[in-house]
Amino acid sequence: MPHLLPDRVLTTAQVRELDARIIAAGIPGIDLMQSAAEALWAAIGQRWPAVRRMSVLCGSGNNAGDGYLLALRAKLAGWQVQVLSVGDTAKLQGDAATAWRRAREQGVSVRPWSADIELSGVVVDALLGTGLRGEVREDYRAAISAINAAAGPVVAVDVPSGLDADRGVALGCAVTAQLTVTFIGLKLGLLTGAGPDYVGELEFAPLADYQGADFDHGIERLALHNWADTLPARNKAAHKGTFGHLLLVGGGHGSGGAIMLAAEAAMHSGAGKISVATRAEHVAPLLSRCPELMVRAVDSPADLQPLLDQADAIVVGPGLGRDHWAQSLLHAVLDWRGPRVLDADALNIIAEKDKLPRLGDQVIVSPHPTEAARLLSVSTPEVQADRLAAVQRLARELGAAAILKGAGSLVASADGALPAVCSHGNPGMAVAGMGDVLSGLLGALLAQRIPAGRAARYAVLVHALAGDRAAVDGQVGMRASDMFAPIRQYLNTRSSE
Repeated sequence: MPHLLPDRVLTTAQVRELDARIIAAGIPGIDLMQSAAEALWAAIGQRWPAVRRMSVLCGSGNNAGDGYLLALRAKLAGWQVQVLSVGDTAKLQGDAATAWRRAREQGVSVRPWSADIELSGVVVDALLGTGLRGEVREDYRAAISAINAAAGPVVAVDVPSGLDADRGVALGCAVTAQLTVTFIGLKLGLLTGAGPDYVGELEFAPLADYQGADFDHGIERLALHNWADTLPARNKAAHKGTFGHLLLVGGGHGSGGAIMLAAEAAMHSGAGKISVATRAEHVAPLLSRCPELMVRAVDSPADLQPLLDQADAIVVGPGLGRDHWAQSLLHAVLDWRGPRVLDADALNIIAEKDKLPRLGDQVIVSPHPTEAARLLSVSTPEVQADRLAAVQRLARELGAAAILKGAGSLVASADGALPAVCSHGNPGMAVAGMGDVLSGLLGALLAQRIPAGRAARYAVLVHALAGDRAAVDGQVGMRASDMFAPIRQYLNTRSSE
């Protein structure tokens, strides 16, 4: 039976340490390999029981040991199995060598891989695992290419070969799997960046019931059972002032949709009162769509000041633009001291400054990778090459809570909390307006007096879960406005996922 993904994500170094602790506690390494093989066999049998053919490609490390024992398990079950060795079997050591001998002694055929051998049935990648350092060598590149060209389903053992398990980037090339079964600890690279595209469906197998893995550092995987009580139950005597007055600033010429989406998202997210400061051209459409909003046309910071005086929290950026009007309003918001969300063009404007401002721990910034690159004065590929380092640097340099959006969104803050990764969400959310919806949700949580670091983590989780619920009828054709109802449902949830 598959295990739920754990709430803690570990580095590959931590996973190796945990593996060593388990072995030191009395569980032999070969037994862990056998457990890995059993977990793989169960996952394959659940999905492709009728295939009854398997091709296993093995390297020369412990990952190969899991592959040899899986091949033996399949052969004993009556499957037609071929094992192809890409690495030199003479280099196998320790438990991997033991696994190879067991397989050979019980009749598993092992022969060197060559490009002209057909990979039939379920294709198992047991080549490289987490031990890869540097780019994939040419012989393994050819084998990875053959795996990716195979007609049958591909299963990766622990980590798709070629994928950096800490950063979620391909080291020259990587196996694209339909299923990855990962062991001992959950690795960040499986969840963020390009990782999910290589991983496919992800299944976790702990291999041992070991309680000594209390690492004081790592990464949190956001899970609803840890966050469902973020918003306290509402008192019967509550009134609209209890839940805060949120001000949203944005909507330059021709960009009314962004501020409208953010405001409507905030309305579905529980803020008691919501004001919008925008261009005059957007007032009537906003009021027509959402009469619950208080919408004001503002031409200058002087027009904005009375709204600032009334606000408990502010969102600035959706559809803001970068003209003089936008810059003057942003300057006024930066001078205001209180909980704020900076997104979209607000981030692009501050990125143009000679030095990034210290925003403070009541502030949340929510860039996508290109906006993050502008803030950090690096390229977008550099941000994506180490997303965790990028979001932590943003939080550190801005002194604020930072969200790095994208597949496997990451959150970091200066409040001492662990950085967090979100394993929910789907490609249907890759449409215009989704970030504006997140901004409105963030602002509504700040208006309800949720601390910035906590609000950032909870909002990212709720936003992603809402996206998954909205995608039930299909990912193609999703709209940002599809998120409103499921966001409200999750904010009213008090039970686990």
